[in-house]
Amino acid sequence: MFYWLTELSDKISFFNVFRYITFRTGGAVVTALVFVFLFGSPIIDMLRLKQGRGQPIRTDGPQSHLVTKKGTPTMGGLMILSGLLVATVLWANPMNPYVWIVLGVTLSFGLIGFYDDYLKVTKQTHNGFSGRTRLLAESTVAVIACTAIAYIGKGPMATSLAFPFVKELVVNLGWMFVIFGAFVIVGAGNAVNLTDGLDGLAIVPVMIAAASFGVISYVVGNALFSEYLQLHYVAGTGELAVLCGAVIGASLGFLWFNAPPASIFMGDTGSLALGGMLGTIAVAIKHEIVLAIVGGLFVLEAVSVIVQVVSFKLTGKRVFKMAPIHHHYEQMGWTEPQIVIRFWIIAVVLALAGLSSLKLR
Repeated sequence: MFYWLTELSDKISFFNVFRYITFRTGGAVVTALVFVFLFGSPIIDMLRLKQGRGQPIRTDGPQSHLVTKKGTPTMGGLMILSGLLVATVLWANPMNPYVWIVLGVTLSFGLIGFYDDYLKVTKQTHNGFSGRTRLLAESTVAVIACTAIAYIGKGPMATSLAFPFVKELVVNLGWMFVIFGAFVIVGAGNAVNLTDGLDGLAIVPVMIAAASFGVISYVVGNALFSEYLQLHYVAGTGELAVLCGAVIGASLGFLWFNAPPASIFMGDTGSLALGGMLGTIAVAIKHEIVLAIVGGLFVLEAVSVIVQVVSFKLTGKRVFKMAPIHHHYEQMGWTEPQIVIRFWIIAVVLALAGLSSLKLR
């Protein structure tokens, strides 16, 4: 919305500042942060009143959670999505198609997660709706988004997979790109969802990943910077930095209420939406593999669940004391703050490794 003020820049030179993505990204951070700060408490009070007994705690999870986390309301993702939506509408360029594609996936995944949370709260069970149905809904949204990304892209690069650290290694997937991209988006959404098991564990790595992809989006969407760093230029994707800024601001505001002991949980409403958003941005800017590096913590959490399930079905034995892997360390005696902070450190290191791909080629 504010982007339209650039039309007045020939009369009032100050409005020219709204042309700059960096300025609008900063504005999105502040707007989303202030919005969540202002409306966070009322939203929590409303959710606590509506949900009564709060999010049901898994009986097969750590027993301490039945005491320490019982009665805490969920669907805190509504706070994040509200702040994100307001900031994006105000600060992003409304004529940029990538903005609406990413925003569409984010809100759609948030709606899927909301319905799952709703069923859990109303039925007081940690099981939401059918896993197959949920995956089908997520996959449908992701396929539509990837088709749109391929359609608006330019040249062979629109359906190609680029490899980090090797500047000339590009594989044109053709329309298989749609399937691959959908896999990335759905995988990212569910990986973040699996990570969201301790207070603050998922939201800070999401902010770190969003900051990393904000930088990458800005560089990839800038012809001069992408040429200098020998990256593949994708016109229009620089605007996605504004969305990343909105995520950072909204997530910071949410962390204020989610810090241990959490006043509210993100729930599938937030984790699915944020993961889907990161996945869609990665697909749009052709940095899908870098997402696996920057979001390596999410990958680790997802792989630990897959390994645990496969091992138990094939051998009847468990590799970890409990999955996802953060619960494994809980069972080993690590305290919740120890696990959360150490995983944050891992997320920072992985983000730096991912960002190094911008120069090491």
